Amino acid sequence: MAARPLALFITYYFPPSGGPGVQRVLKFVKYLPEFGWEPVVLTVRQGAYPSRDPSLEGELGAGLRIYRTPSWDPFALYARWTGKRPDEAATVGFASTKPPDWRERWARWIRANCFLPDARLGWVPFAIRAGRQILRQLPVRVLVTSGPPHSTHLIGRALHRRFHLPWVADFRDPWTGIDYYAELPMSRWARRLDAALERAVLREASAVVTVGPSMARHLQERYSRFYHVIPNGFDESDFPSPAADPEPGSAFRLLYVGTLNPARNPEILWEALRRLRAEGIRLELELVGLIDGLVRERLAQLGLLGDLVRVRAYVPHEEAVRLMCGADGLLLLINRSPGAEGILTGKIYEYLASGRPVLGIGPPEGDAALVLRQSGAGVMVHWDDLEGLIDHLRAFYEAWRSGRPIRGASREAALRYSRRMLTGELVLLLDSVLQRCGS
Repeated sequence: MAARPLALFITYYFPPSGGPGVQRVLKFVKYLPEFGWEPVVLTVRQGAYPSRDPSLEGELGAGLRIYRTPSWDPFALYARWTGKRPDEAATVGFASTKPPDWRERWARWIRANCFLPDARLGWVPFAIRAGRQILRQLPVRVLVTSGPPHSTHLIGRALHRRFHLPWVADFRDPWTGIDYYAELPMSRWARRLDAALERAVLREASAVVTVGPSMARHLQERYSRFYHVIPNGFDESDFPSPAADPEPGSAFRLLYVGTLNPARNPEILWEALRRLRAEGIRLELELVGLIDGLVRERLAQLGLLGDLVRVRAYVPHEEAVRLMCGADGLLLLINRSPGAEGILTGKIYEYLASGRPVLGIGPPEGDAALVLRQSGAGVMVHWDDLEGLIDHLRAFYEAWRSGRPIRGASREAALRYSRRMLTGELVLLLDSVLQRCGS
């Protein structure tokens, strides 16, 4: 019997890292052996993670080969300079539990101009050295890099050049097209260098994967090549089938899970909650994750924090799933920023799997809205459509109060985004890359 081909996955976020960034590669690695491939993982030993979830290590197969390397970590210096905890210093997307002071602004300038493409650049030399050793010892057939951090792709590029192996670059989020890119205090030369690095990766990779069609189209317009789309998804083993209806409470419970930064701050929602409260409609919103300090301040100013809106810090993935399945409704927020139509948060697929109805605020013609429509999971309301938002919230509430709550996606519709099935799509790509590159 022929030995299974080996794929080396190079990823910064891997258990014990928590958060949405870890899920994609973790699930690929989990299900790859079912399709005749053997994964090998190269990751960081003590990463600068915004959150940790050691429980995810239980999903790693007993025979999985994982190589962990040191990394030079600028976040330790950054934390001491700004007075933050290490996990706070490692946050992305300009979300912070406190409004930025002058030290924070200065530190952000240094990060944006001196660490390109990102502040995890200190891992690159260690990972390249370890990657060379791995490739000399193991008959790896293909390299897979996943970003962000997009500095991970620089590791794959160096190993691809050195060993001439096929290389698949997986883009979970855009690089220079990320929604908060305009907020980065970058100099002109830094933006040029960053764009040059992105261009080199996209041109040299044997294949490039994105998580959504809009991102693929955007890249195709800028760099004339074909991009494969493999969306994020959910793991069937994480969700009961069928999910039981949540226990009735004294108020309709709306839940948001994820990062809530200033660019995602839904002012329209705060006004809707105030108006519905005045009508005597009781809606309670729980925000779970990293909630920016400016958002908290705004909720306090409006008299919503602690009354209608509760904030809860990051919870382990298993607990997040339990909360989703137990909510009456789920809130999806899309940044109001350039490229918003292409934003597809990884959380949307777990929202679908929960079976709970989803209310989104964002572009009604974007990729996320299309997923909601096609799956029957919910609706997307435009950022300026206050009356439409109030009408939908009122409909959610009235259906719940009558004992006939609105349903979310069916199990059959959600299974389109099963992690096992999506791993099968990746395997088809790996097989075709091997055949095309003659490896």
